[in-house]
Amino acid sequence: FLAMKISCINMVADLCEAVGGDVTKVAQGIGMDPRIGATFLQAGIGFGGYCFPKDLRAFIHLADGYGADFSLLKEVEAINQRRTDAFVKKVRQALWVLRDKVIGVLGLAFKPGTDDIRESPSLRIVQALLDEGARLQLYDPKAMPNVQRVFPAEGDRIRYCESAYEASRAAQALLVLTEWQEFEQLDLHRIRELMDLPVIVDGRNMLAPERVRSAGFEYLSVGR
Repeated sequence: FLAMKISCINMVADLCEAVGGDVTKVAQGIGMDPRIGATFLQAGIGFGGYCFPKDLRAFIHLADGYGADFSLLKEVEAINQRRTDAFVKKVRQALWVLRDKVIGVLGLAFKPGTDDIRESPSLRIVQALLDEGARLQLYDPKAMPNVQRVFPAEGDRIRYCESAYEASRAAQALLVLTEWQEFEQLDLHRIRELMDLPVIVDGRNMLAPERVRSAGFEYLSVGR
C-alpha cells in the first residue's frame, strides 16, 4: 500500500507538469484527509531499497500463483520503473544532447542516512546517463564505496568526488537524487561559480525553486 501511494503521487506529478500544477500542494491537500495521510506522498524518482521492490514482487507472484488479479500492483511497479525514463527526459530537456556532457550527481543511496544502494533509483539513472554517453561526477556521503563495485571509476566517464562542490566543478548539469540534508544547505552561489552551465535537476524536490532560481540557475523538479 505504501508503494502504491508513492507511485500514485508520481503519476499525479506527471499530470501536474502537464497542466501547470504543483504536486507538493496537491500532496499537502490530499494528505490532510485522515483516511489518506501525508506520509509517502513525496513525488520524485521512485522507491528503491531492499524491502519495497522485493516485497511488492513477492506479493504479485503469490497472487499470480493463486490466480488472483493483482494488475493494480503490477502497474504500481511499472510506474516506479518508468520514473527513470521520466527523469532522464528532464535532463535531456535541459541539455538536449547528453553525449560528452559533464553531469554532477548528488546522491547514490536509495535513501539518506544509509550506504544501501540495493535497487536504488539513482543507479538506474546513472546507467541510463552512461548509456547516452554522459560523463558523470558522482558524490554520496556514504554509498560511494558500494557504488564503485557496480560502476568502477573510468577515466573522465565515471569519476567519484569528495564533495558536492567537487561534483559540480565544470558540470553542465547537477542532479539531486537522494535527500541528504547537506544538499539542502549547499552554497548555491559557490555551486553556480563552479559549474559551466547553471542547471539543477532535482529528482527529490528538495530545494526551494525561488532560492535556486534567485542564485541564477535553471531549475527543474518533479511535478512543480
